[in-house]
Amino acid sequence: MELRHLRYFVAVAEEQNVTRAAARLHVSQPPLSRQIRALEDELGVALFEHGARSIHLTDAGRVFLVEASAVIRRAEEAVQTLKAVAAGHGGEIHVGYAPSLTVEILPRGLRAFQATHPGVRVRLHDLSTEAMLRGLREGSLHVALVIRPSPQALGDLRFEELRRYAVCVAVHPAHPLAQPRRLGLKDIAQERLIGYTRADYPEYHAWLDSLFAGFRSPPRVTEEHDGATSLIAAVEAGRGVALVQQGFECLAGPRLVLRRITPAPAPFVVGVAYRPDRPSAAARGFIAAVRQG
Repeated sequence: MELRHLRYFVAVAEEQNVTRAAARLHVSQPPLSRQIRALEDELGVALFEHGARSIHLTDAGRVFLVEASAVIRRAEEAVQTLKAVAAGHGGEIHVGYAPSLTVEILPRGLRAFQATHPGVRVRLHDLSTEAMLRGLREGSLHVALVIRPSPQALGDLRFEELRRYAVCVAVHPAHPLAQPRRLGLKDIAQERLIGYTRADYPEYHAWLDSLFAGFRSPPRVTEEHDGATSLIAAVEAGRGVALVQQGFECLAGPRLVLRRITPAPAPFVVGVAYRPDRPSAAARGFIAAVRQG
């Protein structure tokens, strides 16, 4: 039994006449009659009672009409859904992000994407850089908003720069470094550093190592945290200072003071990463939205 057999049956049942059903289906009458008889033979049940000028459904035929119509309707819906997904107007995409890095980029990108792709669901995943890159390779993520990975970590993925953020030191408002004066890396080197976990954010620790490479006594990360929320709490509690990007102030608010460093180190580069071999239409739309945002 094929879908066309169900369409033939429904047309004949609704028209109650094989000739009219054949015209509606744009087929000739004899093959249509043979298809209906073949369907009845396959089911082992009579679907129609034949009269002189018309045919009528049997009790079994009336039940089968309800079920066959539902199957055809569901098949048509599946085709429309498939076309919508292929065109980027339906389905869902999975987006990885780091809250502390994307606090400005993500909301703007989501608004722009919603305007152009209102039928697509966006599922957000708060993950470490390592987990996001792994998710892209394994296919569990379509797009990731990340700090620029090293060429080795990026591998065969593609990265497009979106924003650059100045390096700042985050301190408690009562900390001496919160006072308005010129701050250099030598001032930071004397402090207890609070950072992200090395296992989840190896690129952050590699960046710290390069930042203080010329120092005889570089600072030591005395606490590691797996996210921005706990890092903010630790700095607010006076347990140390943290080197973060300028946009971090949107998360910390008045709880912390962010001071720029002079001379300014190379900025944080934040962008979008994805697999270049097969981005879906919706993923391409999201990438375009974050570029625009």
